[in-house]
Amino acid sequence: MNLTEHASILIVVIPLVASFINIFLIFLKRTLCYPFFLLVLGICVILSIDILSTVISFGTLRYKLGGWMPPWGIEYVVDHLNAYLIVIVSSISFIIAIYSKDSIKKEIAKAKLPYFYSTYLLLTTGLLGITITGDIFNLYVFLEIASLSAYALIAIGEKRSVLASFNYIIMGTIGACFYLLGVGYIYIITGSLNISDLTRLLPSLYESKVTLTALAFFVVGIAIKIALFPLHRWLPDSYTFAPSAVSAFASATVTKVGIYVLIRISFTLFEPRFLTEITPLSNMLIWWSTIAIFFGSIIAIGQRDFKRTLSYVLIAEIGYMVLGVSLGNKEGFIGAVLHILNDAVMIACLFMIAGGIFYRVGSRNLEDFTGLNKNMPITMAAFTIAALSMIGIPPTAGFFSKWYLILGAIEAKYLISAATVVFSSLVNALIFFRIFEKIYFTKKEVIPQYTFRELPLSMMIPIIITALAILIIGFYSGEIISSVIKFTVPAGF
Repeated sequence: MNLTEHASILIVVIPLVASFINIFLIFLKRTLCYPFFLLVLGICVILSIDILSTVISFGTLRYKLGGWMPPWGIEYVVDHLNAYLIVIVSSISFIIAIYSKDSIKKEIAKAKLPYFYSTYLLLTTGLLGITITGDIFNLYVFLEIASLSAYALIAIGEKRSVLASFNYIIMGTIGACFYLLGVGYIYIITGSLNISDLTRLLPSLYESKVTLTALAFFVVGIAIKIALFPLHRWLPDSYTFAPSAVSAFASATVTKVGIYVLIRISFTLFEPRFLTEITPLSNMLIWWSTIAIFFGSIIAIGQRDFKRTLSYVLIAEIGYMVLGVSLGNKEGFIGAVLHILNDAVMIACLFMIAGGIFYRVGSRNLEDFTGLNKNMPITMAAFTIAALSMIGIPPTAGFFSKWYLILGAIEAKYLISAATVVFSSLVNALIFFRIFEKIYFTKKEVIPQYTFRELPLSMMIPIIITALAILIIGFYSGEIISSVIKFTVPAGF
């Protein structure tokens, strides 16, 4: 079998099948569950890199399923954009799987661990399926697989996680229903679900109220799924009370895949001119995302729980990406797509650090971070890198995507949006420099009964990898843009 030829389907099928096999390993030898879990995710990383290199070398890949030719049959289509996303999702899932080895043992019962691994694999399957499919209904199926898995993973956290998961279920179901209604309207008017086929059929139907209604349902459904302010209420509690590994994985991937869906609907299913010339959607999203950046940043200042602080910072970050997508120019779009990578690495690193601090200190309250640099110097060095990147200090990765977003906003003559991005960076500086003061410059009263030390290697290595990745991505941003991201820019930008 040619691995490259079938990589598009294997990267979805392997973790799906493995999630069920992992359950049976409980009855054979429980100790094999984690190594098998890690092996499967490692295979997904290898397949994703193979897919990306093939797309860079030979262009778009198409894989037909079930013996039916498109548009009747389901088709997987991989271009530069989703090949890029596949590498991000698979790499983050693997890195955080390593991190989960010790962190999850402290947060959930040992008997639940194999079920955690299986559900984690299902979430990975859903996210990869959303990214790789070329069919809008098949996308909905994978969206539900990912959502149901996320609900379960969040619910196994601390006591308040069950209520947080329940709220997420309600909002997530509403979002999924909106998306499915959009699919229904599109099918009514075109008779097709294949994205490539719809790209051909829809331009002649742009004036139809059915098409406009479908677009409205799509946008609202996706906005709920990505927690775009003020439809964000499910996110802070979910990511605060979930197990640390779940918070890190979900925050780094779920919202990014949601942004991908927004891009795919906006610029592949529809033409860019439909959003900018025929409907006022682009203008609406620009102001909506600007408000999200402002309020996400402001609310983050008042938090004392570190994970909740990061959750509101993430809401502002979602605003950055939606803003870049909506600006309708090359610079803004490049900034948004680059920020998908940057934010995935930054937020994963910070949530893993939050979990590491809780692992050692037993608290997420910022008041308890005093003097941590002396007890956890490597972890705090990684935190410093990730925090500086969140602020947007060069040469860290966060600077470059924010720079493109500001340029895009200025070119589009949305100076308030550009100013809001700068304001948000200043607020991030206030948030993180306040934490720096606690960590590095506030003396701690020595309490003999508490001994703090660095994290286990299984937690330390993923944190170091993501911190170094922030610097490496910063230095190689130009190469990433020239080799991958520039090919994702819609025609006409």
